[in-house]
Amino acid sequence: MSDESLRVTLAPWLRLLGRRPRRLAIGALLLMLTVFSAVGLLALSGWFITASALAGLALAAGLAASLDVYVPGGGIRFFALSRTVARYLERLYNHDTVLRLLADLRGRMFAAMAGLDDRSLARHRASDWLNRLTADIDTLDSLYLRLLAPPAVALAAVLLVSAFLALWVPAVGLALAMLLLPAWVWLTAGQAWLGMAASRRQVEHLQRLRSQAIDHLGGLAELEAYGSRAWHRRGFGKLEEALRRDQRRTGRLAGFGFALVNLVVGLGMVMALWLAAMAWQRGAITGAVMVMMPLAVLAIGEALGLLPTAFTQLGATRGAAERLNAVERASEVVSDSGSVTLPSGALSVGLEAVDLHYPGALTPALQGLDLTLAPGERLALTGASGAGKSSVAALLTRRLPPSRGEITLGGVPIDRVDEQSLRERVAILGQRIDLFQDSLAANLRLAAPGAGESRLWQALEWVDLAEWAGSLPHGLATLVGEGGRSLSGGQARRLALVRLWLRDPGLVILDEPFAGLDAATVSRLLPRLDGWLKGRSVLYLVHQLDGGAFDPPGITREWRLEQGELTVCAKSLYPSG
Repeated sequence: MSDESLRVTLAPWLRLLGRRPRRLAIGALLLMLTVFSAVGLLALSGWFITASALAGLALAAGLAASLDVYVPGGGIRFFALSRTVARYLERLYNHDTVLRLLADLRGRMFAAMAGLDDRSLARHRASDWLNRLTADIDTLDSLYLRLLAPPAVALAAVLLVSAFLALWVPAVGLALAMLLLPAWVWLTAGQAWLGMAASRRQVEHLQRLRSQAIDHLGGLAELEAYGSRAWHRRGFGKLEEALRRDQRRTGRLAGFGFALVNLVVGLGMVMALWLAAMAWQRGAITGAVMVMMPLAVLAIGEALGLLPTAFTQLGATRGAAERLNAVERASEVVSDSGSVTLPSGALSVGLEAVDLHYPGALTPALQGLDLTLAPGERLALTGASGAGKSSVAALLTRRLPPSRGEITLGGVPIDRVDEQSLRERVAILGQRIDLFQDSLAANLRLAAPGAGESRLWQALEWVDLAEWAGSLPHGLATLVGEGGRSLSGGQARRLALVRLWLRDPGLVILDEPFAGLDAATVSRLLPRLDGWLKGRSVLYLVHQLDGGAFDPPGITREWRLEQGELTVCAKSLYPSG
């Protein structure tokens, strides 16, 4: 790929860095102060030691000589102290800046991933998405700390030290610039070119290794039962060997870069000493200045030494940026919704000649679907597992776009509906209940962020959980555990019903609403749910209706799905609600 494509790849993240220009500038100045304090310390120390030795020799030979030890001595102390303080502050400040940038990156990428539809999410496994949110973003921390500030400071060090030495002996400054500037170009562009492919593969190997490790641990019981654990582990071995090959290659390339730094710095010292010695012979400079020059060149090695590893690994940074850019592009496509607000009250639903085909699936999930739901009507969509009921729910909540056909809500094409309006006016109770490692109140306020405690208690009373919540050690502030693992399945199901009650949707989609609840609880909740659903359009997704006492209330029509097609239209056993 060209340099232009590299700039395009990194451009979004460079713009994100540019939001904190002051912090970046201060961090670069601290790094520059560290480097120039090292140059000053080594150069001044060499000059002072040499000048002291020459003054001593002159005095020993009976010649008159004098040397002010206080000014250079104070300068040495200043550079020693400033180097230590600047290095400490630079590490502290720049790492704090990077942590802030990583927080910005994670927030931005989490928002992008949260905006993806089910079709986009299905293209990768959960472990791949986790890798993008963690490892890829961590890889980008090198963008400023290793790829932007250090080469800028190293270039400034080369130019300024060359200019400083040219003040004494112009030939030394010119020769040093001619030697070190090409070396700087190689240590950045050249090392990146050499290591690009290997470092990119290295990150890809790590990603696959993490994913395979998660799969191995998650399916350990099955692998053991079928005697396939050894076969699966051999896959690990192949990935590890490929990773080791690329690690060895990038390690050798970085080592080559360090050797080059030592070589050019050494050559620069020899060259500076040789040219300075000739100037000393001509009487153009003193012996102390002659010694100072190669030592100043030696100090530049500290700045150049930051470059080889960072730029050898540029391919890893580039690959991470490309993967994160792909997430953002997919999110922008998905979130490119309309601006029409849904009307108040019960919403009508219309699906006309709708097809849905998942990427890579052998058969369509839905085909030729024609379905209508009048405002305030309650319709049951029945069918066996895999018939396509959940796909209908995904279409109506815009988690999936149809492959063909048109979907309307409240008479508005669903692709023209404003995102916030869609989320406020369409509510779904799915089979999977998502609960977070947070308090009971925080999990309920996902549905109503502004709800006060009295309203939360009222909602819990509606599903017969108020007494249980009151008995918890910290009441509403009690943590529910990761994924709600401290709750029973029935409690989690009723908390999901609470979230519905806290909202005011015009369309309610209920997927097996009473799954996991005992008959006595269902008999108490049915009339309450029936009352709350009045004035709203309702779509029930259930396996079948049997006319029993615990069927969903108020159903006016029943449609049946078989292999993605509507095959039966029948009156419900229930009268109209």
